[in-house]
Amino acid sequence: MKVVTQFKKVFLILAAAAISCAPPATTDKDASVAAWERQAQDVTIVRDNWGIPHVYGKTDADAVFGVMYAQAEDDFNRVETNYLNSIGRLAEAEGEGQVYRDLRMKLFIDPADMEAKYEASPAWLKALMNAYADGLNYYLHKHPQVKPRVITRFEPWMALTFSEGSIGGDIERVNLTQLEAFYGKGPARLSTSTVANEEATHFAEPTGSNGIAVAPSNTTAGHALLLINPHTSFFFRAEAQMVSEEGLNAYGAITWGQFFIYQGFNEHAGWMHTSSGVDNIDEYLETVVKTDNGFSYKYGTEQRPMTATKITVPYKSGAVLAQKEFTVYRTHHGPIVREADGKWVSVRLMQEPVKALTQSYTRTKANNYKAFRESMELHTNSSNNTIFADAEGNIAYFHSNFIPRRDNALDWTRPVDGGDSATEWGDALSIDETPGLLNPASGWLYNTNNWPWSAAGPNSPRKTDFPTYVERGSENARGVHAIRVLQDKKDFTLDSLLAAAFDSYLTAFQDQIPALVKAWDRTPASNPLKAKVSEQIALLRGWDLRWSATSVPTSVAVYWGDEIARQVADAARKAGVPSDAYVATRATAEQLLQALSAASDKLASDFGSWKTPWGDINRYQRLTGDIVQKFDDAGPSSPVAFTSARWGSLASYGARTYPGTKKMYGTSGNSFVAVVEFGERVRARAVTAGGQSGDPSSPHFGDQVVRYSTGDLRDVYFYREQLTGHIEREYHPGT
Repeated sequence: MKVVTQFKKVFLILAAAAISCAPPATTDKDASVAAWERQAQDVTIVRDNWGIPHVYGKTDADAVFGVMYAQAEDDFNRVETNYLNSIGRLAEAEGEGQVYRDLRMKLFIDPADMEAKYEASPAWLKALMNAYADGLNYYLHKHPQVKPRVITRFEPWMALTFSEGSIGGDIERVNLTQLEAFYGKGPARLSTSTVANEEATHFAEPTGSNGIAVAPSNTTAGHALLLINPHTSFFFRAEAQMVSEEGLNAYGAITWGQFFIYQGFNEHAGWMHTSSGVDNIDEYLETVVKTDNGFSYKYGTEQRPMTATKITVPYKSGAVLAQKEFTVYRTHHGPIVREADGKWVSVRLMQEPVKALTQSYTRTKANNYKAFRESMELHTNSSNNTIFADAEGNIAYFHSNFIPRRDNALDWTRPVDGGDSATEWGDALSIDETPGLLNPASGWLYNTNNWPWSAAGPNSPRKTDFPTYVERGSENARGVHAIRVLQDKKDFTLDSLLAAAFDSYLTAFQDQIPALVKAWDRTPASNPLKAKVSEQIALLRGWDLRWSATSVPTSVAVYWGDEIARQVADAARKAGVPSDAYVATRATAEQLLQALSAASDKLASDFGSWKTPWGDINRYQRLTGDIVQKFDDAGPSSPVAFTSARWGSLASYGARTYPGTKKMYGTSGNSFVAVVEFGERVRARAVTAGGQSGDPSSPHFGDQVVRYSTGDLRDVYFYREQLTGHIEREYHPGT
């Protein structure tokens, strides 16, 4: 017994020593890092000589992991900021001024609900969401010098809060001013709201994008062509390629923070989204009754209890976080967002984040029209029209992918009676029930955020065949221009499609300038205005209505167009016509010439002479990587030849002056541009505004500026062998 006891003592001592010398137990963080490092070895990032990441992985999840890591390398600030906005945490970084923006998001985005939806997602989608978070978290682990503003660890469910990719999603249609007026003053007050709707000016910069598809019958090579030309705020998206051994091979524009190519192409098919004029977000006037338990609302003969919940919005206040707490209300239609005519107004919109993320990802692997259309059957691409082309020779137009069936006798542009069951939504209209095109006889189709009734010229959908709520927009100057460059042309090539995308004709001036010249011709010689602007009129009389960096008439026309639009804005609004049409048909000769005189004086005052070339005025400048740009006439900048889309330029450059500047600087318009040809092998050219990186010290911060500003797109290295001789760096994430 003594020997046994002695042995036990020795064993216990040795065991204790072994325990004391053993490494500490593996932590969750250690396990995560080990898993990230293992996955990183299955991912290769190839940076081409433009800094664009071509990400190769064994699985789709590997490609997602790699593309998120690469995005964080290029501009982590933009990645994080997009999620601060989508999950309603922007005020934690930017202060009290963003509280109501966050409240708006939180009315629709509940983290607990998103986590539950993540857990219930199919295994393949969960794997992608896991890889999305892991790629970003691994980047933060490997770059401790990068200090996130708020999000120190990304969670997989966050991907569901930013699932569609459009800039300014459906939720952002809710008016912030009215939301603050309602919840900022307390919802117990049932008086008539005095908050007016925000009204856009007649000369606001047009938003949206261009998409064109050309059928093989109209091309010299017999291959379908696609123009991808989103018009967004600059630096909202970058370029990337994602490739896996599971059939993924997509290239194009990827929105910072998302793990799918939003507008782009694979080896056999391509897609381009344009903003739709669909009416698919509705407001309901709710008749609210105060009760002992809170509030109720009338629905038919019923009186239903209003759902009330608490939402807390933290915000940065100096060096600490403060918070505001709101009691928010909702009916079965949706959350209450404002008050009007003594009633509360609820809003209803499409909310299917799992389906939306599924559709956004699966379409990138669709290799033909049939497969792409199957992805569209999810009906969650709510705010967009889509232009499509494939290697089988198909071209197609899909109108907004989510349009709820409603009573067409009602005016859905205004709030409807929430107490009337006739205002309820039905199921979504099928693809065949919405405006669409497949291989029209014209051999081409397009959309420029205009109505679909001119999408294929004489072969377009007919407005009378559809409910009025499928489209509330109109024709625009870019639409007129698109038809001009597409009709009666049978010999398109990749290069001539690119030339069409940058065609310099300004359709908005084709009626306005003749009206101005005619006004001068009819003005008596005794009028001093006639002599003052005679030289300008002579110049405009001979102008071919085309922009260029060296064009003086472009400068004069744009400044005159802005000035006359300001002068006639109120009259045009009262007459119910666009200001451009009013200028061409109703403005007086005195108004037209006076505006030209004022525009000339403005040019002379700012630049020393009214004879200033357009490129000296219209400039590209990016001095820092800040999300909100600052501009300085003393700083370096580059000329941009094309104009605002307002004047009908297909290539759009939304520029204006800023406090302290005389030159005009662009912040929106052409962002990513690509032309694609689908044959036995895909062939493409592309450019991204400025460059790939958000870091001013990077060579790729501004290396595409000249190509961007002149429309000189570079070749896309789609196939691995095309990268040979063009590789800047090849590595695994983390190395």
